[in-house]
Amino acid sequence: MSDGTVRLTIDGPRASVVFDRVEAHNAMTWRMYSELADICTKLAQDRSIRVTTFRGAGGRSFVSGTDIQQFATFEGGETGIEYETRIDASIAQIEQLPMPTLAICEGWVMGGGLAIAAACDLRISTPETRFGVPIAKTLGNCLSAANTARLVAGVGTANAKRMLLLADALDAVQCMACGFVLEIALPDAIDALADQLCTRLASHAPLTMHAAKETIRRLALTTGHSAEDLIRLCYGSADFKEGVDAFLGKRKPRFTGS
Repeated sequence: MSDGTVRLTIDGPRASVVFDRVEAHNAMTWRMYSELADICTKLAQDRSIRVTTFRGAGGRSFVSGTDIQQFATFEGGETGIEYETRIDASIAQIEQLPMPTLAICEGWVMGGGLAIAAACDLRISTPETRFGVPIAKTLGNCLSAANTARLVAGVGTANAKRMLLLADALDAVQCMACGFVLEIALPDAIDALADQLCTRLASHAPLTMHAAKETIRRLALTTGHSAEDLIRLCYGSADFKEGVDAFLGKRKPRFTGS
């Protein structure tokens, strides 16, 4: 498979970011994360952009997470901490963009893809979209404190526990009910909905919107608690190695708690 790419298109006041690795359900590679960081740096410096959308190519997935093959060379807990720190920085760049951001969610929005969507200000989806973090039954790793906080803020504590402990995926209706999804549109109508929302956002006062989203971000910041000990525990475990091996070998993992 290819390493994929993240594409940026600017059309007047609107920027569009597309995750393009269709053959792997837009699973993120190191190259894609690096391209995403560069794009966010560019967007943050361009005052002419009034709204930015994030979307997966192909219509079958937004982003299905980080490519599991990337984990095959991990050597223990410290590697996990380095990874989560890197992902946190990338997700924070999206969250700190000065203009409103809209995630156009289709198909699978999983793991790192859910973190990207949660970092956006607004989300719309098709009826078939599914949102989840199935790591409890697949890899045996964990989220950072910041990404867990974003998930709790987005779907609520009860739904976050359902997603993280039961490994359930929530559908579009459930996510709209808890406020995580703004609106649901059929696949042939979601472009029109996105255009309508972008037009509204682009017409509003940029500094007012920037101040609003930045104030909300600051209020939602965690209180400085670190999850590094828990990240080290999970990524350094035999269970995590078993989860990666099982996923790549297309078999069910056998977790032992060690």
